[in-house]
Amino acid sequence: MRKMIADGIKVQTCVTSPPYFGLRNYGVDGQLGLESTPQEYVQNMLEVFSLVHELLHDNGVLWLNLGDSFASGGMSNPSSKSTLCGGKDRGASNYSISRGIPIGLKPKDLVGIPWRVAFALQADGWYLRQDIIWSKPNPMPESVTDRCTKSHEYLFLLSKSERYYFDQEAIKEESAWPDHNRFGNKNAQARRVKTLTGNMRPDAPQETDRAGRNKRSVWSVATQPYSEAHFATFPPALIEPCILAGSRPGDIVFDPFLGSGTTAQVAQDLGRNWLGCELNPEYLQLQQARTRQGGLALEAV
Repeated sequence: MRKMIADGIKVQTCVTSPPYFGLRNYGVDGQLGLESTPQEYVQNMLEVFSLVHELLHDNGVLWLNLGDSFASGGMSNPSSKSTLCGGKDRGASNYSISRGIPIGLKPKDLVGIPWRVAFALQADGWYLRQDIIWSKPNPMPESVTDRCTKSHEYLFLLSKSERYYFDQEAIKEESAWPDHNRFGNKNAQARRVKTLTGNMRPDAPQETDRAGRNKRSVWSVATQPYSEAHFATFPPALIEPCILAGSRPGDIVFDPFLGSGTTAQVAQDLGRNWLGCELNPEYLQLQQARTRQGGLALEAV
């Protein structure tokens, strides 16, 4: 990323899902997520996203997906084997971690990593604009009897400036009420009449300027494995509204944790350019297989 910054590259939106704290070992030296404490993890996230902050246009946005974990001696992780297809272990998260409970936490505590990171980014200068709930209709089964099965993660919308690019129209959803779209069209016609008669400003923002309603903050998206990579791939249906709302055709979309290249593939399918960073060189072949784009390149850092 530092080279991109030095080269004067600017991106419009960043859509990413970093390695989660204490959940998985990707078998690469220098990987994030294996820190001994939540505080160390949060500090590393701050360093990464301070560089993202420099890369963004002043009106750019960051879409950050993070999951949580529980404090226990069974916090999964450290197989050193690759989680890519072809590696001997595609279920590295089933291996127990040898470290103890992080200081300040009790056994079975929810660590609260997503909000720790979000608040730290806010304190570091980012505008924390929204917490979006990624609701999973097909969550991973859990053999627990003293709490509910976890079926959601967080997707945070953060901006570099108070005013930023956000295309509300591009991600409008159909109303849950049958006649809402029809009434919305009639209301839009009435507003156009008022505009012509001078009773309304032409640029006044309205939720029903076209059929549909403003997208809600709970997104139901099923997890979708990618057969050639580890099971924790970023669902394309989760990425698509982020790119549609946060960028225009031809803009650059950036993912500093590119993995198998899902963000790049979705960005390209939507007519955007893309850039990505990835520490694990084993993913390069998967990224190239999913995307064919001239002019911009992957950066392995």
